[in-house]
Amino acid sequence: MTDNDDDSRPSPEAMLKLAKAEEEQEKRGRLKIFLGYAAGVGKTFAMLEAAWQRKLDDRDVVAAYVESHGRFETDSMLAGLEIIPKALIEYMGVLLPEMDIDAVLARKPGIALVDELAHTNAPGSRHEKRWQDVEELLAAGIDVYTTVNIQHFESLNDIVAQITGVTVRETVPDRLLDEAAEIKLVDISPEELLQRLKEGKVYIPEQAAKAMGKFFKPGNLIALRELALRRAASRVDEEMRAYMESRAIPGPWPAAERLLVCVSGSPYSERLIRTTRHLADEIKAQWFTIYIETPDTSKHLQENRQRVWKDLRLAESLGAYVRTVSSTSVAEAVIDFAVKHNVTKIVVGKPAKPRWREFLIPPTVDRIIRLSGAIDIHVVSIEPAPPKPRDAVTSPKSRLHLPGYMASLALVAAATLACQLLRPFLAPTNMVMVYLLAVVVAALRFGLKPAILTAFLGVLAFDFFFVLPHLTFAVADTEYIITFLALFAVGVVISSLVSKARERAEAVREREEQTTSLYYLSRDLAAAADMQTLMDAVIGNIGESMGAWVAVLLPEGESLKVAAACKDLALDAKEMAVADWAFRNRREAGRGTGTLGSSGLLYLPLQTSGSLVGVLGIKLDNEADYRSPQTRRLLDAFASQTAMALERVQLSRQAEQAKIMQARDNLERALLNSVSHDIRTPLVSITGALSAIRERGSMLDDESRNELLDAAWEEAGRLNRFVGNLLDMTRLESGAIKLKEEMNDVQELVGCALASLEHRIGGRKVGVHLAPDLPMVPIDMTLMTQVLVNLLDNALKYTPVDREIEISAFTDESRLIIEVSDRGPGIPEGDLTKIFEKFYQIPVPEGAGGTGLGLSICKGLVEAHKGDIHAANRISGGLTVTVTIPLKEKTPGGN
Repeated sequence: MTDNDDDSRPSPEAMLKLAKAEEEQEKRGRLKIFLGYAAGVGKTFAMLEAAWQRKLDDRDVVAAYVESHGRFETDSMLAGLEIIPKALIEYMGVLLPEMDIDAVLARKPGIALVDELAHTNAPGSRHEKRWQDVEELLAAGIDVYTTVNIQHFESLNDIVAQITGVTVRETVPDRLLDEAAEIKLVDISPEELLQRLKEGKVYIPEQAAKAMGKFFKPGNLIALRELALRRAASRVDEEMRAYMESRAIPGPWPAAERLLVCVSGSPYSERLIRTTRHLADEIKAQWFTIYIETPDTSKHLQENRQRVWKDLRLAESLGAYVRTVSSTSVAEAVIDFAVKHNVTKIVVGKPAKPRWREFLIPPTVDRIIRLSGAIDIHVVSIEPAPPKPRDAVTSPKSRLHLPGYMASLALVAAATLACQLLRPFLAPTNMVMVYLLAVVVAALRFGLKPAILTAFLGVLAFDFFFVLPHLTFAVADTEYIITFLALFAVGVVISSLVSKARERAEAVREREEQTTSLYYLSRDLAAAADMQTLMDAVIGNIGESMGAWVAVLLPEGESLKVAAACKDLALDAKEMAVADWAFRNRREAGRGTGTLGSSGLLYLPLQTSGSLVGVLGIKLDNEADYRSPQTRRLLDAFASQTAMALERVQLSRQAEQAKIMQARDNLERALLNSVSHDIRTPLVSITGALSAIRERGSMLDDESRNELLDAAWEEAGRLNRFVGNLLDMTRLESGAIKLKEEMNDVQELVGCALASLEHRIGGRKVGVHLAPDLPMVPIDMTLMTQVLVNLLDNALKYTPVDREIEISAFTDESRLIIEVSDRGPGIPEGDLTKIFEKFYQIPVPEGAGGTGLGLSICKGLVEAHKGDIHAANRISGGLTVTVTIPLKEKTPGGN
């Protein structure tokens, strides 16, 4: 084999990537996009032509949603295809036709035709956008043919707006184009399209005239056609590149690049995100979008926070890896992130602030460039956005600071009054400290701008009331001008420092609250040993920390059931359907999402790396919190911890069940071993003795014949006891044993047990020690005799032949106590309680084995008498088994 042969092999990474892609593709449906550059190029007609070809190939094709717009050619192509009836969604008294996604899923065709991919569904539909419907069909394994124009892709939104002057509102994530199995470019010349427009084949004449005057200009169409051709060519290039990589065909592969863009909630962030996406496409690079949380974030208006959330979701839909980072410096955080993630290029926007402000506060862009080192910085020129009209009366910022400004006036007035009272004791220059104190109070309580206003008003008040000439702003001593400037400058610096310290403390407090919430939840989840405790921990911790209503839904059979929920939180059929969708599709749904957003709760799937264990439903008080990045990150953390805890409890249950199954298997093995030994051994002895008598009976003398018969008799008795033990254990476990309690003599009980074992005892020593005047006891004579027989039989097994077995009986105030003691090897301390379990055996001398049922039967029979049985090792060696039976009556015994 040559080196060239080795070089021609695909790399393991390329083969693994190809295998994963093929595995994922087997589970999902295939998406085919018919791409055009404008309405009227023939996308729907081309899709229907392809559908008929597949139908002739015996593929199951249905029209899930196709809009013919009254065109004869389209209607004729639809004839003969199965059409799924449209769902009618009522909105503001009007019934709007939409694709019936449930009907399509129930039908589950091989190929579903879905027109107008970028369409926005009517309010009340399952998904906000039709492309989300298509994703659900693909996830269900249904192939989809769909149509879309190039201007609807999110990354081209700015470019299309710049070319045509029209901002497209209905957009589609670029990843759909990237994930499509096939892209069919539907193209005609702009001249032919304009001719179709004039002939009324695209719009009715009135609409066509308006379209030709606005969007359908020749220049616009040429530019859009070029975008479509470029995007299709780029896709071909990507497919060729993937083909060459998978087969190790040598080529000039570009070096790995990584891009980074930072968003801040600015109106220009969307442009930066789309520009970064274009750059990433051109150089085939990964790209990141980050948002830096600083102490100043707490000052941002809710509108800005929602814009940040929207920007991050936009970046995610365009294929970016989205992160949020906390730091006190934006520039340092951007560079730190870039270094840690091997970013090679950072995309930033060109500063739009006036030049004079840059001298006072250096732009973040300059600081990033200064710290960037070997990282390239791409500065994007951004056109200024048109100013929005603002109402000074109703401005949110005005409302936000108005109480603070009023407090500034009050603080300056209070400081002036204090200085007036202290005027006989203080020089005018020392009164400056009182005004600085007012500035500090304003910064601590009301923020930066009220504090700066306090500093400014303090300078004016100090000049007006305490600097000669009084009650005028004129200054006799020009040195006071320096004092004024120093007072104002120090006041501004103090305001800035104190305000930042306050904001940082507030940010730290919020972080601490989140960390504490996560800590308490993780602590309680770690301590939860069963499902109920775990549910209580989840509901209590999340509900308290978020001020929310919480529900946890777990799978039960083929549906979800509410395992736990806050009091007064009831989930109706609609909410259960939303939760079920989130569970089956492994995606968030409900309030604050693009899927079933009319729901009352937000539903997060509880999934770990290994499995999907349930759904977490949350209802927040504040509607804006559903889209807050901080809230969603915290909720995701809660969901992740809950999922891991649920998986742990489920695994614990499975382990416990496995342990029970193992114990059952052990019992079955023990029973089989016992049966094979304790039944087969006596049968072999009996068969052997009887065979000898039968075959050689006339040759045996009487003594030999009697020995054989005695041996067979003894083994038959042993077999009988074994079968009896099995039957007794079965009766005990089924509760079939009924006591026949009568007043019986203890001496008679012991005598019956010894008589039953007379043959086994033979000449061995058995010491019987009965207390005098033992009372008559209420027992079932037959069952208690069996208890003593089993105990004596057990003692005989373990006691050497030359050692004595002892039986003693006595009473205390309320119990009869019977002890059976042997002189065997004893039992390890850890096994003293286990010997009463079924089939439990300890190592025994050779020939002394048993079933492991005797002591277990004794325990069951004694407990049936409301008594107790236990074992203890003797100090001098051996084992004592003690049986206690309660005395119901004290009747003197004896005759």
